[in-house]
Amino acid sequence: MTKTIFCAIALAGLLASGSEAHDAKGEAVNLVYDHPLPNVPGKSMRAVLVEYEPGGTSPAQTHPESAFIFATVLEGAIRSQVNDGPVVTFSAGESFSEYPGDRHGVSENASATEPARLLAVFVVDTAETELTTPTDE
Repeated sequence: MTKTIFCAIALAGLLASGSEAHDAKGEAVNLVYDHPLPNVPGKSMRAVLVEYEPGGTSPAQTHPESAFIFATVLEGAIRSQVNDGPVVTFSAGESFSEYPGDRHGVSENASATEPARLLAVFVVDTAETELTTPTDE
């Protein structure tokens, strides 16, 4: 089963159980870094590696009001839509940001034949237990 942090699961629940908690298709998400910021009390940096199989998708989601996110595509190409903006394709080596409370309507592999990988780095309140919340889109 795939692990999910970036898309619709509580961070604590993932770390405790490693179980899937949403309807992603061909997506694996793994926490690869989690550390409090020593010079910013109450904030932490968390990084997740999102791996998409060919045609893989994540469900629509929102992020915490405290989260600033930097994402960079490591392999392949990712289609993304934030809030009511256009759907944009980011290729390997390209990066983008998401702001506190943003709604992520589309996050998916742009290819039906090649895998894709994305590293998402969150600066978030240390006490935050959910990095994403599913939406009904």
